Amino acid sequence: MSTTLVGNSSRIEYEIEGPAGAPVVVVLGGISATRHVASGTKDASAGWWEDVAGEGRPIDTSRFRVLGVDFADGGCSRDGRPERLITTRDQAERIVELLDELEIERVAVVIGASYGGMVALSLAESWPDRVGELVVLSAAHETHPMATGLRAIQRRIVEQGLEAGQPREAMALARAIAMTTYRTAREFATRFGAPPELSDRSAEFDVERYLFAAGERFADRMGPARFLALSLSADLHRVTPEDVRVPTTVIAAEGDTLVPPEHLLAMAKRLPSLRGYHVISTVCGHDAFLTEPDQVGALLTTILETC
Repeated sequence: MSTTLVGNSSRIEYEIEGPAGAPVVVVLGGISATRHVASGTKDASAGWWEDVAGEGRPIDTSRFRVLGVDFADGGCSRDGRPERLITTRDQAERIVELLDELEIERVAVVIGASYGGMVALSLAESWPDRVGELVVLSAAHETHPMATGLRAIQRRIVEQGLEAGQPREAMALARAIAMTTYRTAREFATRFGAPPELSDRSAEFDVERYLFAAGERFADRMGPARFLALSLSADLHRVTPEDVRVPTTVIAAEGDTLVPPEHLLAMAKRLPSLRGYHVISTVCGHDAFLTEPDQVGALLTTILETC
């Protein structure tokens, strides 16, 4: 029987879905992902990876105990900024402390995508005895300079929004820019070709409406301090591939601006226990781990069957 355990440990909020005693699979997503990975017995709402995780899906909650967590942030000071830095190793340490509290000595697999992949790499590097296998999607041993540059611009926008007393507007604008890095020019060319809506002195484009609507939705659910902390945490991320000795599968996405396939391939070649390197065929770039559930699911099914 599948059961859900939802809790708040001393340092981290978490959710576990799956049969008691089954192998544990830790699933970590991007900075906006939550502990609610998939619908379950206590929370029937769709999780952030609903197409890939859940009963009967590739990360099958009838066969595995799926553990999701809420990432920690740097707290919030009076000026709306983070109180302190937080690193991907800090996130990994909190997960290890949670495993200790739950009396889970070793997890079968850690699956991390985007920021969650960075945390997964840090966990495997520093606590290899706690991880059976590692699957990393669109995350490398260090951030690409282009990704850092793009995120730095977003953080500067949010900082200036805080100074101007317009934090929500700044968050929406920063997220709109981020959306252009999560997707590709190829996808935008197929989706947004309609003529603009003209007024006497201006024009509005369909791609513009899409980006700012996405920005508004993001600003509704994430505050500036948390965004600034997690964005900077991604750019501070560093691990040494040679020190990640856990058997690892690396999955890249075609056209990924933030984590180019060649950047991931360079990391993969340095991993001592590389199980495989794969590139998802997609027009969606970085977000392929969300938009290509069939390809991602097929890879994960094979990995989980043999782990």
